This record gives sequence, C-alpha cells and structure tokens, in this order.
Amino acid sequence: MNSHIDTKETYYESIRKQGYSRRDFMKFSAFIAAYLGLESSMVAQVAKALENSHRIPVIWEHFQECTCCSESFIRSDHPIVADIILDKISLDYTLTLMAASGHQAEAAKHETMEKYKGEYILCVEGSVPMGANGNYCCIAGRSALDILKEAAEGAKAIIAWGSCACNGCVQAAKPNPTEATPIHKIIKNKPIIKVPGCPPIGEVMAGVIVHLVTFNRLPELDRLGRPKAFYAKRVHDSCYRRPYYDAGLFAQSW
Repeated sequence: MNSHIDTKETYYESIRKQGYSRRDFMKFSAFIAAYLGLESSMVAQVAKALENSHRIPVIWEHFQECTCCSESFIRSDHPIVADIILDKISLDYTLTLMAASGHQAEAAKHETMEKYKGEYILCVEGSVPMGANGNYCCIAGRSALDILKEAAEGAKAIIAWGSCACNGCVQAAKPNPTEATPIHKIIKNKPIIKVPGCPPIGEVMAGVIVHLVTFNRLPELDRLGRPKAFYAKRVHDSCYRRPYYDAGLFAQSW
C-alpha cells in the first residue's frame, strides 16, 4: 500500500479502474442504500455521491485490541467492499495493512494530519489504558493515550470500531488492571460514531463510511452513539422463530 494516495480520484473512478462495470457499481450503490435503511429512490443519490465525492483521508489507529475489526472489514462477503473500499478511502496510516513501517509510517501519518487538518477521519480499534501513565500500551515510544489525543485534535470525526473502542470490552473486565478506557470517555470535543461488535459486521463498517461520503455528515445515532441504520433493531427481531416467542409458544419438554 502506498503511504499516500491521491484523494482527487473519485470512488467511481477507482471502481472502474478495478474492472467493475457500471452495473456492478449501481448494484453496490443499491446494496449500501439498503444497508443504510434508505428508500429505493435514494439509490441514485448514493450513486451520485460516490461518482463525485473524493476519497476521505483516514488514519486508523490500533491500541488494546486483537485486530478482528480490521479483519472483518477486509474480509467482507461483498466483493466490492472487500476489493475496493480500502482503495476508495485514502488510508494513509494503518499499522496492519500499510507497507511502510517505523519512521516512514509515522511520517506518513503526520503528513496527513498536517495537510488535511479538520478533514480526515480518525478510526480507532481498541481501548486505551490509563493506568501507569498509559505505559501499558506504547507505540513508537509513545503511549496510546498521547497518540490518541494528538490524532483526534485535527480529526473531522472519530469512528470507534468494535466493542473495545466503544466500551472497553475484555480489557476493561474487572479488575481492569490496565484501566482500559473506551474512546468517548477520553475525547470529549469531537463527534464519535460507535460501531460495536466483536467484531462489527464488515458491511456495516463499510456502510458507515459510505454514509459519510454520501451525505457529508454523521449518520443519525441512537442514545448509545451507534448508527440507527444498523443498530435500531435486534437480530432477535428478524428471527423466523420470533412469532412463536410473541405468542408464548414454548417447548415444555424435549
């Protein structure tokens, strides 16, 4: 992966370069619109936004986590999500996927932070340890706490991927020796989109990004800070056994 990607190329241009047809592109637009809970009449608006919008600069940080969120994102079942989404965002920094490392990787991140201040999206996987002055998690000689605060300062918005970033998850379990802390309890002055799950569904992660591109604003969030389009209903609500539950028909013996 290049350490810096030309953000002037649109999503549609990127897809066509990868060999996908116009029909494939419209199917993808319809797929994302459905995932966002939009009416069919909105498919054209999604497609138009993807045709004309430039790629969003993204910095993706990893702290106390297992990287399952990244794995879910890049292993999505939908081919265009799997093959294209990482090419359509200008993923300027991610220790998991970028070719650069060490000083070169850090230089790429700081270049993005300076060049696109107020424009880039900060994605965070993992909780942040507050114990021992943050020394339980250090990258490039700096604590995760310092790295998060620096990267968040110039971010347009923050996406907290996975349960670790959203609520601390396993790391925050009692007695929580590292004082693992979710992102929203540290950063108070930036809009934060919580996408919980261990891991979140890859298509949901892609849908959050496409929403930002399509409408140039955060998706509508519930009281927990999660996108309503994806978290308004429980899996239980769409289960084919649900009518039996509602009717009180339970197996008394087996």
